[in-house]
Parts: sequence; C-alpha cells; structure tokens
Amino acid sequence: MKKLFIYLLTFLCIAIFPLSSYAQENNKVGISLLQPTSEDFIGASALTNGSTGDWGYVTLVIQENDRDVRKWQDIFENLRDKHLIPIVRLATSPQGEVWRRPEEKDAKEWVDFLNKLNWVIKKRYVVLFNEPNHATEWGGEADPENYGKVAAAFAKQLKESHDDYVVMLAGLDGAAPSYPPQYEDSGIFIRKMFQVKDLHLEEYIDAWASHSYPNPGFSGSVWDTGKKSIRGYEYELSLLKELGFEKDLPVFITETGWKEGKLSESAIAENYAIAFSQIWGQDKRVQAITPFVFKYLSEPFIGFSWVKDRGYSAQYNAIKDLSKQKGAPEQIQKGRIEIAFPKTLIARSTYHFAVFLKNEGQAIWSQDDQYSLSVKTDSADVQTLTSDIRSTKPFEESKLSITIKTPPKPQTIRISLLLEKNGKTILETKNHSITIEPFPELTIKTSLFPKFVSNGDGFEIQLFNKEEELVFSKKGLSMRKGNITIEDISDIIPGQQYRVVLLGYPYIPRQSITILNKGTNTVNIKRLFPFDADGNGRWDLNDIKTAILNPNFFLRFIPWREI
Repeated sequence: MKKLFIYLLTFLCIAIFPLSSYAQENNKVGISLLQPTSEDFIGASALTNGSTGDWGYVTLVIQENDRDVRKWQDIFENLRDKHLIPIVRLATSPQGEVWRRPEEKDAKEWVDFLNKLNWVIKKRYVVLFNEPNHATEWGGEADPENYGKVAAAFAKQLKESHDDYVVMLAGLDGAAPSYPPQYEDSGIFIRKMFQVKDLHLEEYIDAWASHSYPNPGFSGSVWDTGKKSIRGYEYELSLLKELGFEKDLPVFITETGWKEGKLSESAIAENYAIAFSQIWGQDKRVQAITPFVFKYLSEPFIGFSWVKDRGYSAQYNAIKDLSKQKGAPEQIQKGRIEIAFPKTLIARSTYHFAVFLKNEGQAIWSQDDQYSLSVKTDSADVQTLTSDIRSTKPFEESKLSITIKTPPKPQTIRISLLLEKNGKTILETKNHSITIEPFPELTIKTSLFPKFVSNGDGFEIQLFNKEEELVFSKKGLSMRKGNITIEDISDIIPGQQYRVVLLGYPYIPRQSITILNKGTNTVNIKRLFPFDADGNGRWDLNDIKTAILNPNFFLRFIPWREI
C-alpha cells in the first residue's frame, strides 16, 4: 500500500505541479555525484533527465591532489554525452580529521587547472569549498573573515581568467550553532564574511550555493520554513538583501536530503516528490537542486544514498518518473567545415563532394541532437542532398558527403555550406562562386588492328576520376575512321584528371589518363587488338579456346572487312 501511495502521490505532483513549469529551457533536477563511475553517469542521466527532460545537473568534488586533466576531461566527456551539467566544488585535501585550509596563493594553480578543461557547456559553475562554518572543513577553525578573503581571491582570479565562470561561495550548514571556533551560525558567518573591509566579494559572486537540509536531524517536514529547512536558501537570500547585496542571485541547492533511518525510504520518496514538484520546482529563483548523494554505500552517508545494495531507492524511482523540462544550455559552437569546391562545373550534371567537419567547441554534433548540414545557393535550379551527421564530439573530425545537381543552363552560381541546429546556423563556409559551363565534347582517336579503315559499332566510353569513381559512361558508340565523338559529356569537373577507358567487343580495353577541359577535348588511345574472344576484358588462354570453337571469329582479322 505504501508503494502504491508513493506512485499515486508522484502522479498527482506531475499532473498538478509539472516540472515543466520551471524557468524556460532549464531542467532543475540534479544529483550530487561526488566522484562518479561510468555506471553512475548512466544512472544519473536517467534520474535527472528521465524520459521527458534534458540537461539535468550534477555536483562533483575535485580535490587539490586529484587535479588530473585527462581524468577530469574524460569525466566531462561522459557528462557531455549523457547531457549532464557539472557544478564543480573545489576541495583541498584532508589532514587528519580536518580539511586543509586553502590560501589565497592557491588560486592560481586552481585557475590554471580549470582553464585546461573543455567544459561541458558555456557556463562554468564553480563552488568555493564546503561548509566553512565547520572547523573541520576549514583547517580546524570556523573563520568567516579568513574564508571571505580566500574566497574573494579565488573568485577574482577565476572571473578575470574567463568570463564564463559562474562563481558561488560555499554552501553553509544552516543548522550549525554559534560555538566558535568549532562552529559558527550560518547567519553570523555570512554577516562577518561580507563585512570584511575592502573585500568587494559581492562583485565576483554570480550565484548562491545553498545546503538547504530538512533539519533537525535531516528528518524535518517537507513543509517547514526557515534557515534549517529545505527552504533555507530563502533565509540566506533575505540576509544578503539586508546586507545590501543588490544582485538577484540564482540559487543552486547543491546539497539537501532526508536521512534514511530517521524516516522510512517510502516517506523520503514522498518528501522528495513534493519538494521537487511543489516547492523548489515552483520557485523561479532556484536553478538547480542536486541532493546528497547519488551513491555512498558506507558510513557515514549510507543513509543519504539514492543507490542501495539492492538497487535504486524509492526516491530515485519517484524523481526519475517526474515530468521534467528539456534544458537547453548554451554551448560554445566552434569548428570548421572544409570542402574543395571547383571553380567550374558542367550543366545538368551530378557531383559528389567530400565534406569534413572539425568540431572545436563544446557540443556533440549529431543528427539525434538536431544538427544538420545544408546548402545555401542563389540559384533555384541547384538541387542538393547531404548525408546525415554522425556523432562528432569535440576535437573529432568526421567525413560527410554532399550531392549537387547543377542547373540545366550555363550560368554563375554562388554556394555555401551551413551547419545548423534546429534551423539556426552554427557554422557557415565562405561563398563559393562556380561557373556552370555547357557540355564539353570528347573525341577519341585510335585504330583497330588489323583494319585498313577503323570503323565499328558498339563501343563504350568510361571516365574515372582520381578517386577511381566512375563518373560518366556511354554505350552504343560508333567509330568512324578511328574517331569516336561524344558531344554531351556530363558529370566531370573541367581541369581535372580522368582515366578514359575505351571498351568494345572483341577488343582488349585500352585507356589513357588525361585532363579534360571545357569545350573540345581530344584523347589519343593506342591501337585496339581483337583478342578478347570471351569478352572478359583481358586476353588469356580461354580466348584461344573460344576463338577455335567459333571459326567465324577469325574473319575479324581480315583487314578489309568492317566487322
């Protein structure tokens, strides 16, 4: 009955308070991953995005002794692939039972490291450490003045190094008492931090990180209000206004959650369904909620874990099934489209060109994400077809193809290629001017062994480009006095090299490599020998056998006969 009640409650929350009522193009649902595994990315994406949403959030923790660019870039690539937005919390390293207190001079190394990463989206969300109103989190002493100075130094250097950083102060423990130096009340801590003279901390802060836990004991009512509730951020924002903070800061609830043991798993699931749908989801100030914690299967945090030894928790399934907004965060689009268009093409011809996409930005270009390659031209007579875009990740290159059918009449056209997403242009090549020429003419000059006069019928001409693709062929051609003329050569690119192949039974095929131009072209091909009795395109012992079994074949060797 309890499980049934949870699902009924969740359904009602979806129907009455859908998460799609969130701010446009932002999916607030998230989870704290800490240091994830590959399996965690899949589970987190299913949780935060579900079947209706996209681009949920995850909070990660990077320690100073774990600043491995390759490792974290791989993590970012996994997040990019699973459409998860990272919120990065900086951490020092444990020294016994406390975390080392960072110093202002540490900021440079952090900035250098973070700037080496290709972030998942344009905005780079960074939280400056964790609950410094606990002595254990700040080198053994809750020191708001010192935290303010260090945070200001970090925030200033981050913002000066790149405009895309969205810097947040550490989330505070709203339930901590004022018991210095071990603890400091969050309100007192905030007041003292912002009252440091000439700090100007507010100039560098872009958003507010909040640890809005349901206290006391991580078991408070979902409907409670005040600094020790899941609406603790309201108290914090109100205090900032009281202190003269003029910015309207978006709120990132980077930690929150009920602890199993004090409440049943089913009760926790009920609370989360209400909180996401009716409280956080309806507050336009809240941009993201990443409860603590996705997976932690040991003490002291096993009671907060959304993953259990037996599988996913009730709250995981309840929140996964909520209707969610399709987030659309801005990503840096950068790259190149490379194509070698010739200056001249032939009318009423079909061409296939290779196109190379080089992705140097943040997004994954793929057909599934509504990316497409299109052609822009000033001629309504040009017809084009482009291949689908396969998944092209940042710093990858993919090869596509484009087919162009030229107009039936000579003219000059202008043409460019576009990479688009949902009809919006992402990249565009320069305009290429192409002259469309009339059909060129091709005359083949050769002779037939052992004829006095080289006349014959049933010949075929084939043209192969440098990639050994057959671009033109014509059968049933006649030879008169050693000449074969074709007046309507199509599908070639004037000025390029082609392999010209002449075929005609029973002659061994001959070829010549030449450059074909617009207008009139003449190609000389060596004498043809009628030795291909079996018609397989080469001379071998089977030709002798075939000729012997067909005595009339030898009549072809009479010089004055025209067969």
